[in-house]
Amino acid sequence: MRPLHAEIDLSALSHNLAVARYAAPHTRMLAVIKANGYGHGLEAVASSLAHADGLAVSCIGEALALRAAGVNQRIVLLEGFFDASELPEIDRWQLECVIHQENQLQALLTYQPHRPLPVWIKINTGMNRLGFRPEETRRVWNALAVHPRIASPVRLMTHLACADELDNPATLRQYQLFQQCTHGLAAESSLANSAGILGWQERCRWPDPHAQWARPGLMLYGVPPFAGASAQLRPAMRLRSAIIQVNPCHQGEAVGYGGAWTCPQDMPIGVVAAGYGDGYPRHAAAGTPVWVNGHIVPLVGRVSMDMITVDLRPAPHTRVGDPVELWGESVPVTEVARHANTIAYTLLTGVTPRVRRIYTGHAPDKFTRQPGAPHV
Repeated sequence: MRPLHAEIDLSALSHNLAVARYAAPHTRMLAVIKANGYGHGLEAVASSLAHADGLAVSCIGEALALRAAGVNQRIVLLEGFFDASELPEIDRWQLECVIHQENQLQALLTYQPHRPLPVWIKINTGMNRLGFRPEETRRVWNALAVHPRIASPVRLMTHLACADELDNPATLRQYQLFQQCTHGLAAESSLANSAGILGWQERCRWPDPHAQWARPGLMLYGVPPFAGASAQLRPAMRLRSAIIQVNPCHQGEAVGYGGAWTCPQDMPIGVVAAGYGDGYPRHAAAGTPVWVNGHIVPLVGRVSMDMITVDLRPAPHTRVGDPVELWGESVPVTEVARHANTIAYTLLTGVTPRVRRIYTGHAPDKFTRQPGAPHV
């Protein structure tokens, strides 16, 4: 069996949620598990976060997969519904939708659900991606708050665009604008993402953005949302493989496609079973750190689809079969991302389906499928 696998520590997810609660002790936690639980496995992540106050996904497909797995928690659709034809399923499976534009509002006002639908209103306070304009907030909220088929309370949210830049004044501007346009509305609110949760704790440069609900995402997987974060997060994923060949190469010999890297001296080159076909970044530069059996060695040559090559001079006694960590406890995923000129989100969510996920650590019992649950 190919040695590459992603080892997922389920107890780390629970630990990181506890860190979020410690940072915002009076705030309910809506755990963001979209994009297959940031690449960690949707159902497994949900089982580990069963004690969260709710789960947030991108779309109805992710939500139905959770319901099919027996997840009974509150599930919020962060992009709401894309067409009114989705509303019967949202109603049936008791999902909560975020609305951000007029067509969604009008569809809700005319739909007749079996029970009042829980709704969140997204306000565009500066991200300029999704959301109603601030001046539309009261009109939209009033239309939903008095509607007999909309559950009370109607909740409000916005998204902080620059919270990972602790000195950026945009966060304070967004916070103030949100407070202005929602003042006096009897509504629960959600502003803080991972960077908002930990950024306020680190610097207190802006008013407490935690409100009634926070939406931790990246931090749940053990990745700090900005450099220098002091929170004691534990990485949930270790991408691991093994050395599958050791080549004694001579000075001047080229390694890999295009001969992009040349041996400066006689030296051992290790071949690792991992490549861009698995989600390892194609553009990782020479020098990207790789952990090999207790030693940090540099990546050399171009990343290929199924393999990478490493300079074994720092670990000259390496043999075939020795363990390798591409990222995890010994090599932070943020460091690999930096060498590849990308971000940790891209690496975690980009781990491909052919990579086996092996789950360790304690998590609540696996959910059982509900009778009549959707087949997805």
